[in-house]
Amino acid sequence: MSALWDLRLWRFTWREKCPIAPLWAWQQARVARLICNPQLPDGLLLLTHPPVYTLGAGADPKFLKSLAGQIGSPDTQPESPVTEGPEILRVERGGEVSGHGPGQWVGYALLNLKRHRTVYGSHGQPDLHCYLRHLEEVLIQTVAHFGLQGERIPGLTGVWVQGHKVAAIGIKVSRWVTYHGFALNVCPDLAAFEAIVPCGIPDRPVGSLVQFCPGVTMAAVAPVLVQSFCEVFGLQAQAVSLAEWLGEPRFA
Repeated sequence: MSALWDLRLWRFTWREKCPIAPLWAWQQARVARLICNPQLPDGLLLLTHPPVYTLGAGADPKFLKSLAGQIGSPDTQPESPVTEGPEILRVERGGEVSGHGPGQWVGYALLNLKRHRTVYGSHGQPDLHCYLRHLEEVLIQTVAHFGLQGERIPGLTGVWVQGHKVAAIGIKVSRWVTYHGFALNVCPDLAAFEAIVPCGIPDRPVGSLVQFCPGVTMAAVAPVLVQSFCEVFGLQAQAVSLAEWLGEPRFA
């Protein structure tokens, strides 16, 4: 059996709410270090956001429907900040509009795909479609732990349970280093998704694990999600502080 790659994990408790702006900056810092230093371990941020809507780089604002508010960016402060309701931010990931908030785990995966041979295609380079299927497998294995059958839908990205989309995926890759990642609905307020067309898919409802597995909690899902991530990508997780996650002094 081949040796496992190291994974640096930094995880909030489910009670904490991390705004998008500092998270965006943390990703940028880690990606830059991974590109400059190929020996740096992969990283995973697992956290929960306060209520916010994000649009992918090429997302169509029409999927915000009649939602009021200025579309901002995590690296700038809008001239007229939104004082009521969730922020609306455009980020680098692929995909359309998505909603985030309490009751949802968001995983930001920062991986050097060149050392993950299981995502290589026949052309001898990492295959991003294969990487997306790996992320889906992480989520399918996670929901299976709670007795649920996660499903893929051909032509779409994400994971569904009984026809309800419980997990969304949106990624960005720079020099084969990934960032952004996935969002898994555990027990969010689904009313927040009624203000948008989630992922630009108008005819498929959004769901959550608690709909199909009453009593499931964020605390129960987190370690299963991390374990599934490690199993799918051949990683061994080590929890570290944010300072170490950002700086990795042992690899500087």
